[in-house]
Amino acid sequence: MRRLLPFEWIAAIRFLREGTMQTVFIITGIAIGVGVIVFMSALLTGLEANFLKRVLTSQAHVELLPPEQVARPQRDPATEVATIQRPSQRVVSIDQWPKIVARMRARPDVLAVSPTMAGSALAVRGDASRAVSISGVEPATYFRVVPIPDYIVLGAASLASDEILIGTELAKNLGATLGDRLIVQTAKGVAISLRISGIFDLGNKGSNGRNAYVALRTAQSLLGQVGGVTAIEVTLTDIYAAETVAQEIAGSNAVEADSWIVTNAQFFTAVAAQETSNTLIRGFVGLSVAFGIAAVLVVSVIQRSRDIGILRAMGTSRGQVLRIFLVQGGVLGFAGSLLGSTLGAAGLLAMHATIRQVDGTELFPLILPQSLFVTATLLATATGLLAATAPALRAARLDPVVAIRG
Repeated sequence: MRRLLPFEWIAAIRFLREGTMQTVFIITGIAIGVGVIVFMSALLTGLEANFLKRVLTSQAHVELLPPEQVARPQRDPATEVATIQRPSQRVVSIDQWPKIVARMRARPDVLAVSPTMAGSALAVRGDASRAVSISGVEPATYFRVVPIPDYIVLGAASLASDEILIGTELAKNLGATLGDRLIVQTAKGVAISLRISGIFDLGNKGSNGRNAYVALRTAQSLLGQVGGVTAIEVTLTDIYAAETVAQEIAGSNAVEADSWIVTNAQFFTAVAAQETSNTLIRGFVGLSVAFGIAAVLVVSVIQRSRDIGILRAMGTSRGQVLRIFLVQGGVLGFAGSLLGSTLGAAGLLAMHATIRQVDGTELFPLILPQSLFVTATLLATATGLLAATAPALRAARLDPVVAIRG
């Protein structure tokens, strides 16, 4: 095996084996640093995925709405100053919405499109009543935008003309269960009796107590907008391009377009803060690992000055001496990264298995992509090589006569 290895590798491995304690300590230090980086990176990825899941559970990536209603003065402003008050926003339909839906479905960056009719109503059962947000949807298209069937805990995601889907919190507040009937009435006095066909849990108490889904035609009749829709829900192939796509759509259609990015600006602020903190921690950990490798190799150069002098006197070139210490740095970084990746993954697995939410579900999804370990290994190895550069140059510049004399 030794005959197959270059001279530089044989010498580097021999130096590492002779300084066993130093080698063990530096590999352990690198392993701890890489473990922290892997653990925090995977944890942040899992938490971000969990945030995205919760945020996008009950909303589309882009929502198209009718233009805001603005009062326009009828007087001549040059002759008389008029005070214009902002009008109350009535439930109005999007103009020529079928054409807009067709345009959206023709876009290559759009996965699903669904027209909806939304408005406020009062859900009544006996003496109990609650204000709800009614959404009239077409199940075949809307459930591709918001996967309500995945969150059904009782019944089925069925929406016939006389059926309604409600959240667990609303069902509890009304004392209702599967098969019960609710009277849903609007401010205009229109009322309709609907049977509860399913109860869902979106993982958000507010949504579970406020949202209710009915068939699109039922909502249109209830809200007095037969044939109209108040919103067009759009799901994209790239969720992070939502704001760019929203601006493009608003610029080419007579609608307002709200992306989930703008709607959940606080979420993005929190994610950005987490990523910044994680980057800083990884940077400081990487620096500590680099200085640790450099310090050990500098000591190794000083301790092995006589050996280096003998090697130089025997004909070893400066380049070979340089490569000996670079190989040591690379081997230390690679070995430490393998051990550290294992430690980081094991720590995350243990945390995922022991720390759960109140209801027993996972706190965050476990995401350990292969690319994370490959990246950590490459970075740790590169850090080892860079950290070994200064000691390697020092060793290569040693004068053999001075080194042998000590």
